[in-house]
Parts: sequence; C-alpha cells; structure tokens
Amino acid sequence: MSDQGPSTSVAVPASLREVMARFTTGVVALTVGGEHTHGMTANAFSSVSLEPPQVLCCVAHSAVMHKAITSERRFAVSIMGADQEGLARYFADKSRPLGPPQFASVDWRPGPRTGAPLLAGALAWLECELADCHDSGDHSIFIGSVLHSLCGPGGQGLLFFDGGFHAGATAGR
Repeated sequence: MSDQGPSTSVAVPASLREVMARFTTGVVALTVGGEHTHGMTANAFSSVSLEPPQVLCCVAHSAVMHKAITSERRFAVSIMGADQEGLARYFADKSRPLGPPQFASVDWRPGPRTGAPLLAGALAWLECELADCHDSGDHSIFIGSVLHSLCGPGGQGLLFFDGGFHAGATAGR
C-alpha cells in the first residue's frame, strides 16, 4: 500500500458514484415472476450467510423491482457471464417493455421453487424467498433465504468497473 493520502477531496455524495466506480463488482439479473413479473440488472448483491443460506440485494425505492419483490416476496438471481453483456444492458434499459413482454425475446425458464425467470446461459442461479427488508437511504436491502441454487457449466464472469462491463476470471470445474 502507498503512504500517499487522497489526492483530492470532493463533498459526499457528489463523489460517491465516482469512488464506488473504482470497486469491481459482479453483475446479476434479479427477476420476479407471478403477477409482478420483472427483471433488473444489479451489482449491489452479496452473500450474507451460509447457515442459514442467505443473500442480499439492494434496490432503489423508485425501481419497479422494489415493488415486485415486496409484492411477490420471492425472487431469483442469475449470475451473469461475460458473454451476457447485451442481456445485462437490456435489463438495465428503462425503455424496455415492462411485465411479461420484457421476457418475450429472452431465453429463460421458470425457477422450480419461485417461478421467477432463470436466464439461460448464466453462470449460476439462486431462487430466494424474502426473509427481511431494511430501508436505508434511497434503497432497501432485501435479504433472501436461498431456496434453491444451481451452478451452470462455467465461463468468464461479467464484471462492472469504472462505469463499464468487463470480462472476469473463468469459472469451471
């Protein structure tokens, strides 16, 4: 580590987006089935606990996904591969159709435990039931109890860094 201090200081929250852009994250697609079918690209996702198995995702209060998760109380996570950048961009595009039509041109299957769309070609999938929700600032932290998990055949992960998508390390067995 360098002994050098910060080169510049800018008021928070103006610089928070710039600072967080320097933290590499994985990319997932959150999906909900049922009456509130919806998909959303996210990078605010993490494992919480192995016992009991839990994960978390953070969703803006203003996002369509926020209402979908709170209404259905079940969601799925597709961990995106590097070759799925186009799909990640699609589910991040606010101009795409809403509801079931947004999945019309997407290859997916319903999750066996939640019915939420599991995106074909993902590196891995999780199906979750909402265990807890914490409001924090302009987002909610949704904690999901993992009901089902499955790994795909492997491949490079899709990463988000410095405002763009990048290929990550290769997964495989």
